[in-house]
Amino acid sequence: MKISCDREQLLQAFQTVAAVAPSRSPKPILQNVKLDVTPDGASLTATDLEVGIRHAVGGVDVQAPGSVVLPVTRFGSILRESADQTIHIESDGNGATIRGERSRFQLPAENPAEFPPVGGFEETSYFEVPARLLRELIRRTVFATDNESSRYALGGVKLEFDTDMVTAIGTDGRRLAKMVGPVTKQGEPAAVQQNTIVPTRAMQLIERAIAPTDTEVQLAVRGNEFIVHSPRATISARLLEGRFPEWRKVFPERGVGQQIELAAGPTHAAVRQAAIVTSEESRGIDFTFGDGSLVLAGKAAEVGQSRVELPIGYDGQEITITLDPRFVIDFLKVLDSDKTFSIELKDGESAAVCSTEDGYGYVIMPLARDR
Repeated sequence: MKISCDREQLLQAFQTVAAVAPSRSPKPILQNVKLDVTPDGASLTATDLEVGIRHAVGGVDVQAPGSVVLPVTRFGSILRESADQTIHIESDGNGATIRGERSRFQLPAENPAEFPPVGGFEETSYFEVPARLLRELIRRTVFATDNESSRYALGGVKLEFDTDMVTAIGTDGRRLAKMVGPVTKQGEPAAVQQNTIVPTRAMQLIERAIAPTDTEVQLAVRGNEFIVHSPRATISARLLEGRFPEWRKVFPERGVGQQIELAAGPTHAAVRQAAIVTSEESRGIDFTFGDGSLVLAGKAAEVGQSRVELPIGYDGQEITITLDPRFVIDFLKVLDSDKTFSIELKDGESAAVCSTEDGYGYVIMPLARDR
């Protein structure tokens, strides 16, 4: 195998793929990335046997096809530290030689035939979704999942597909994020409303692997695997098992509380300020809506007190609810600062329901107030 390639393009693809390779494994070969070269181009592959990725590499000049297994840490360091625009890689099957203009590295390499296979996207029936929308679905839900929970299913994002819509849901039991967007159907993809829970780590990888220039992305379920295909990458992930909460019951009946419009940017700044004096023991902030303002009050005995006032367009009946500012900030971080959102409040003991005009909903359970 012998190629010359653009170092920056190879580095970007390698960093995306290397995120899958485990730092420790009873199978040492998994701590590598496989480089496959054909007359048509090159691709990188990595897997931890739960999640796998195959990523095309641009800017490659193929002199001889073949495959080589490259150690993640050493090869990654070579790519990052090099200042060369073009690097040359060749392998005789026993090792790899990486050359720059004034540098040369020789690395041992394991047998490429022993690297676990990562399949491509060969589905004829699938859902297709705009790449930008899929990235937004992931970004707006994945932060609400819980990898530490004993409830295995909470460590992923649930996807529910309808004929022309997809719904993504993430929850840790204390807050729930939901995003809805349009999809198109090709062929007759399997009905996957029941239990398509994609691990959080796989969703983060999918978001990273989708390029800003990508237009459409294909999604399919094959057995217990979720498969995503973009113009440059194919990612497969083993689905999580277990019961996911009945999320529709979590969303309170709409229209029973006060609807209050807020600006995302100013609200985000105010919550961050009020959160300065919170602590692990006194985490809650009182949000008081009324008389044309939102007053945020925090108090921690060993830290101090905060009071931040934000003018708003609500002068109805006063409502006070105590919320964990981290959960509010997580929601506001994924909104554009110049956008608005609505928060629906019934009282201080009922869930706060935030929503935007583009199909995003977020429920936060209140904390007990300090009397």
